[in-house]
Amino acid sequence: MNKKPYLCNMRTVIQRVSHASVTINNQVKSQIGQGYLILLGICDEDTMEDVDWLVKKIANLRVFGDENNVMNRSILDVAGEILVVSQFTLYASYKKGNRPSWFRAGSHEHSIPLYESFCKELSEAIGKTVGTGEFGADMKVELLNDGPVTICMDTKNKE
Repeated sequence: MNKKPYLCNMRTVIQRVSHASVTINNQVKSQIGQGYLILLGICDEDTMEDVDWLVKKIANLRVFGDENNVMNRSILDVAGEILVVSQFTLYASYKKGNRPSWFRAGSHEHSIPLYESFCKELSEAIGKTVGTGEFGADMKVELLNDGPVTICMDTKNKE
């Protein structure tokens, strides 16, 4: 019996926030005001093409209200901020049993450079430093979801 190959993709959960922060060992590493908290999951099949596509899509995503409170403005239009947190658990496989596995999540060697490139390119795209967590750390993430507006986006399912 032939198994279908799993098509892996770079995954994001984008949350429009009033503010967000990430704390590591009781120290605030990054905090932002209005903008996006982005959870980013990377698998070993991901490439810089995935990074480039996501950065362009996120920088131009129009989910902020205009003068008529219609979602018509981008993060650029509102001079918003972004906080990116690495999130390997976006690759949870829960098909068998009740304890998820993360065998589809990318290795550190592959994921860290892509995570850093994603943050760097996103910083360049919005013209300001993107806040980050720390890859592989135990992080406490705090946010006030604005709306709420939460969008899941991945690079192989470009809806």
